[in-house]
Amino acid sequence: MLRIITQQADVRAELQRICDRTHSEQVVHKEATVREVLQAVQRQGDKAVLHYTAEFDNQVLKAPELRVSASEIDAAYEAVSKELLESIRLACRQIEAFHRQRVPKSWVHFGDDDIVLGKRYTPVDRAGLYVPGGRASYPSTVIMNAIPAKVAGVPRVVMVTPPGTGKGISPAVLVAAREAGINEIYRIGGAQAIGALAYGTETIPKVDVITGPGNIYVTLAKKLVYGTVGIDSLAGPSEVLIIADETANPVHIAADLLAQAEHDPMAAAILLTTDAKLAKNVQVAVERQLVDHPRQLDTEKSIAHYGLIVVVESLSAAAELSNEFAPEHLELEVEDPWALLTDIRHAGAIFLGHSTPEAVGDYLAGPNHTLPTSGAARYASALGVETFLKHSSIIQYSQIALAKVAGAIDSLATAEGLPSHADSVRRRVQKESDSELDNPD
Repeated sequence: MLRIITQQADVRAELQRICDRTHSEQVVHKEATVREVLQAVQRQGDKAVLHYTAEFDNQVLKAPELRVSASEIDAAYEAVSKELLESIRLACRQIEAFHRQRVPKSWVHFGDDDIVLGKRYTPVDRAGLYVPGGRASYPSTVIMNAIPAKVAGVPRVVMVTPPGTGKGISPAVLVAAREAGINEIYRIGGAQAIGALAYGTETIPKVDVITGPGNIYVTLAKKLVYGTVGIDSLAGPSEVLIIADETANPVHIAADLLAQAEHDPMAAAILLTTDAKLAKNVQVAVERQLVDHPRQLDTEKSIAHYGLIVVVESLSAAAELSNEFAPEHLELEVEDPWALLTDIRHAGAIFLGHSTPEAVGDYLAGPNHTLPTSGAARYASALGVETFLKHSSIIQYSQIALAKVAGAIDSLATAEGLPSHADSVRRRVQKESDSELDNPD
């Protein structure tokens, strides 16, 4: 049952316990396994990828079978309904429209004395997108990762996803990939997929940045290859925190909490409310909605271990607790959400008002649903176009401009014990270098 806490002394400890749910001795043990997989992929390439795909996914493949064929993608279109196809296309349009507004522009500033300063944005050459499988198929994750990469102008985008069992990769995932502009897809998952993208194999290209959520093995693999490649974030289990007052509908709140809990047994679903009556009604509504739930086992585990209702004294107190938790998803189910928004500092995505369930953001509102988890919203942001771009500084000084700052550079370089730094400026200003070449003796 979803617990209700009214004793404020227990609240912070419980929220911290939930935030730290991915830090355990089991994780340390799994990291050793992941390190072994990555090292094998780096040394043996396709051979290791195929070995671990057989061991972990029970799929015996040959190297040419790793890549999903064009005919398989074509067949996927026959397997999805017209309604789903139109929904995927709507999501693509909405998400692309949002991200096109967020592309940073290169700029150059021409200052006094012919000083030119600027910033130039360019995309990475290759991006690798990880789309999880396992408990469900995620065409929305395909779209959320692929479209920002395409909008950023990445020339080569490849996708990896677990091979699945029985009928293989979900047709919806394959259709979403093509609709989002991805045609290079490989049927591998887990740590071995991250290793293949990070180091490259005979079949799978080495990429520059890896994005997309996955299970704990995928997350640990991304952590270990960071530096060899860039990554978006270390995504943990999903989480929602809802702040609600007496104007909220308990049935809607319960549905939103379960919408997170059904993701994973380690997903977190938290309600902070000023209304004790609402708290009790939400608790009852959750129990009712769990009856005959298609994902009942996982959802009940999540609610039992990482579900929580807290009755707080005020909305400002709720905002303070929320900022400490820094949730991935934050819903403001209150009478005046815009007023409360001014108190919110840390959250991956914020959903305002009674008609904005978190599911809107999951699928097609536009902003990305790949968000920082486990408190990372204190310093991190959603995946976006910027994830696939890097910027270079542009600097040009004229002779006059260099002469004006030569003394300051000389002082700083001398203080740091770097005489050639100072010399490289001094010689340009005093023009000594040419005379030395004329008289080498």
